[in-house]
Amino acid sequence: MLPGLLLSACKAEGRPHFVLGLTGFAEAASLGGTVDAWVRMGEISRALEVLRGGGVQEVVMAGAVRRPALSELMPDLKGAAILARIAGRALGDDGLLSAVIAEMEREGFKVIGVDEILGDLLAHEGVMGAHSPDESAASDIAHGFKVARILGDADVGQAVVVQQGIVLGVEAAEGTDALMARCADLCREGPAGVLVKAKKPNQERRADLPTIAAQTVRNAKAAGLRGIAVEAGHTLVIGLADVIAAADQTGLFVVGVAPARRQA
Repeated sequence: MLPGLLLSACKAEGRPHFVLGLTGFAEAASLGGTVDAWVRMGEISRALEVLRGGGVQEVVMAGAVRRPALSELMPDLKGAAILARIAGRALGDDGLLSAVIAEMEREGFKVIGVDEILGDLLAHEGVMGAHSPDESAASDIAHGFKVARILGDADVGQAVVVQQGIVLGVEAAEGTDALMARCADLCREGPAGVLVKAKKPNQERRADLPTIAAQTVRNAKAAGLRGIAVEAGHTLVIGLADVIAAADQTGLFVVGVAPARRQA
């Protein structure tokens, strides 16, 4: 969905664009069939050649990519050289993305963030929809942001589920939707839990900002949660009107919390 929004924005602005799809991850249908070239994971030399051939100067990274095992990667010579440069470093997802961005810039490309093109997707502070967190939910939200900061400092994940002050689960490699599904069986009696999503403290914001969409709200409802809190200004909300509609329909709250207040 996000790559499609980027493409639409470029077309609306008359901005030249070149779409490089990653085989097995990009979906041509979501881009209206507009993919100028395809590369597989590890084909770094070909990717650079294709981008330069397309006259690309700025690069935006968008869309979900599962982190591959080394046995799956099959890098070309350029990819092998990059792997050799970062070998031996214990890199979480953000560390790896930062390394990839550094390599792109080493090759002469300017990497920009999604929010530089789609700034209106950033979550605003306050409630999105008809429902607001009550006092107990606000307490869980505050605790969730504290835990999320610790989680982010370790470059592990961006999300945590908290119920009545108890951490039911933290996000790791499985992603937010799987985290919520896992926590569904851990819910206690009484006020339901909340999902909290925040940018990692030292995160490279040009890649992998926290993101929610209407499906996130529906999955939260299915997991027995009562709401979602995200870090305002640092979280992408894909389809705000749809998110608000889903929140109102399910009875969940969705709220943006300013960074300065998230641990109050």
